[in-house]
Amino acid sequence: MKLRILDSAKEDLYNGRLFYEQQGEGIGEYFFNSLFSDIDSLHIYAGVHIKVFGFYRLLSKRFPFAVYYKIEQKVIFVYRVIDLRRDPVFIGKVLGAYGASKND
Repeated sequence: MKLRILDSAKEDLYNGRLFYEQQGEGIGEYFFNSLFSDIDSLHIYAGVHIKVFGFYRLLSKRFPFAVYYKIEQKVIFVYRVIDLRRDPVFIGKVLGAYGASKND
């Protein structure tokens, strides 16, 4: 399957990298590499994750982040990479912007 990371997810990764780099030198790079490793695992494990708000949700192994993705016509679309320390209502609203509903 092909993997496509949407601009919204790229922006999430960039912002997370900046945040962690401010916490200590090199942590931002470690965050970035760790999340890309998690995303890359979708080539093997796409579709096995629980669905939340209509998206599959992959939990990062090393950071409190989740990768929200969909599979359409043999393409994995990564929509968002969201910090799970955020308010769940905020996460629902963010994902709702892509047409997700709470019942999906």
